[in-house]
Amino acid sequence: MLSRTLARKVLSRSVAARALSSEAAEAVTLNFSVPYESIYNGASVFSVSIPGTEGEYGVTPNHVPYVAQLKPGVLQIVHEEGSEDEKYFVAGGYAMTHENSVTDIMCPEAVKLDDIDPSAVTSQFEAAKSAYASASAGSVEQAEAQIDMEVNKAMGMAIGLNLA
Repeated sequence: MLSRTLARKVLSRSVAARALSSEAAEAVTLNFSVPYESIYNGASVFSVSIPGTEGEYGVTPNHVPYVAQLKPGVLQIVHEEGSEDEKYFVAGGYAMTHENSVTDIMCPEAVKLDDIDPSAVTSQFEAAKSAYASASAGSVEQAEAQIDMEVNKAMGMAIGLNLA
């Protein structure tokens, strides 16, 4: 309890200090990377919608500091107000929003929705489903197959497939 109370006090002071500041940010600075490349580094964007494990949330300029674990889902980047979203499927990862309107997103894998092949997703889902059914109950193989099924199901949902 003490740590929650302390965290709330620190957070409320930080929010109050930014509210009184004359240096309000007009954009979100986005750093978005996967292990093998930096997709965005210091990009100025209007907003980012993030698939957090506790629920999807949006980051706009002057967002409160926040750290979230990501679940498999769609990450949406709006470059300018009113523009079409740029959409990526992310397999998980972490997002950290700092009080200076900088958001860092790190994912083990990310792919643009337009680059996803529906037949490949369906095939991978069916292969994972088969591997799950043939694996020993409680085995590492079964757990890995379950993760593959869940990620491919989420990827399918992102592009309009209903995999079951």
